[in-house]
Amino acid sequence: MGLNFNNYEFLLFTNISWLLIAYFTKIYHYKRTINITDVVSQLASHFVIYSLILISYFALTDTLLNTRELAKVLGVIFIAITLFRAIYFSALRKYRIEGGNFRKVILIGGNKSLSPVLNFMMNRVDFGYKVMGFFSDDKNQELKYKKTNKALIRNGNGKIDFLGKVEECCEYAKKNHIDEIYCSNSDINQDTISKIINFGDNNYIEVKLIPDDKGIFSKNMYLEYYGFVPVLSIRKLPFDNPVAKFFKRLFDIVFSLFVIIFVLSWLTPILFVLIKRESKGPLYFKQIRDGLRGNSFVCYKYRSMGVNNRSDKDQVVKGDIRITKIGRFIRKTSIDELPQFINVLKGEMSIVGPRPHMLSQSKKFIKIVDKYMVRHFVKPGITGLAQVKGLRGEIETDHDIINRVKYDIFYIENWSFIMDINIIIKTVTNIFKGEEKAY
Repeated sequence: MGLNFNNYEFLLFTNISWLLIAYFTKIYHYKRTINITDVVSQLASHFVIYSLILISYFALTDTLLNTRELAKVLGVIFIAITLFRAIYFSALRKYRIEGGNFRKVILIGGNKSLSPVLNFMMNRVDFGYKVMGFFSDDKNQELKYKKTNKALIRNGNGKIDFLGKVEECCEYAKKNHIDEIYCSNSDINQDTISKIINFGDNNYIEVKLIPDDKGIFSKNMYLEYYGFVPVLSIRKLPFDNPVAKFFKRLFDIVFSLFVIIFVLSWLTPILFVLIKRESKGPLYFKQIRDGLRGNSFVCYKYRSMGVNNRSDKDQVVKGDIRITKIGRFIRKTSIDELPQFINVLKGEMSIVGPRPHMLSQSKKFIKIVDKYMVRHFVKPGITGLAQVKGLRGEIETDHDIINRVKYDIFYIENWSFIMDINIIIKTVTNIFKGEEKAY
């Protein structure tokens, strides 16, 4: 029995389901700064959930399901919507580059916290921001931008116009029909900010605050209300979404089972013989490491070194005499990490996430890196964003761990299923290409 499009109950159910899922996945919510990763992630999430809802409908109504026909219909819808969005965003991007669909912007403050915003707006013309200039009480202040994208950058000399003192910004904004005002939160006093916000509210102008990069700030701050009391939460993670959490865990289980059944099942006996033949000791190296919310767990690896009493204290360095011959090979190819799929299946790790450190390292890094413990808000991973960016292996300087934590926090706050797939693909590619710190 095929899909019955004359069944009004079925049509009503599918349309209402589509709209409800669209509301939660926000596939019709277009931000000016939306990127292709967000679009693909939204579409993928929407269609997976929608497909499950349709299958549930057929199961609950005891209707015979023609999976091939359903797959065709969903496939056509998915391809059609994807093509439409690709054409739409491509046309909109071109239109903005040519000067259309722009928003007039002024900046207030002129200190370093505004520079990243200015660089973004000036180099990403496809997002349609037209910076008119900036206001500052320091007449000698200059606000410059760095040309990082020659294909999109508007003509300019690397700096924007000084428009006057801060007190003059409201009059200018009203006369020149400004759409958005960006204020440096650390360069302007609270009374002035309040006046600018009130002015914006009364003149249909959006006012946005740019925090000092030294202050407490997270990309995912959000406002919630306890009754009528506004409370600002510092960090809301993508993993707080139960749907995202479910699908990440489901992917971890399926992928790890595949590796355990089809790879570890035959690789483990071979390595058992090779490792045991070269040095005495167990097949697996087990080490306690920091996991989710600081809870420790036993991390598994194939043993790549001779048994020694420094394993929990000293990290591996280049030319380390503790590493065996077979150990060099399995470390170079990252084969030694494969038993961690057992940790993934047990729920102690994820395939992608911040790499877990030894307990002794964590105690040391907490004192060096601000917000180091944020990386423990999620499960540690077999691979991660920092690793595919070249920050794997030995930590030689404070700069290495600081940058690693920056990538870890970026991953945590910007996670998407597409990002995970990209990291996995990049990890496999790097193994075949070879990595400098794979020792």
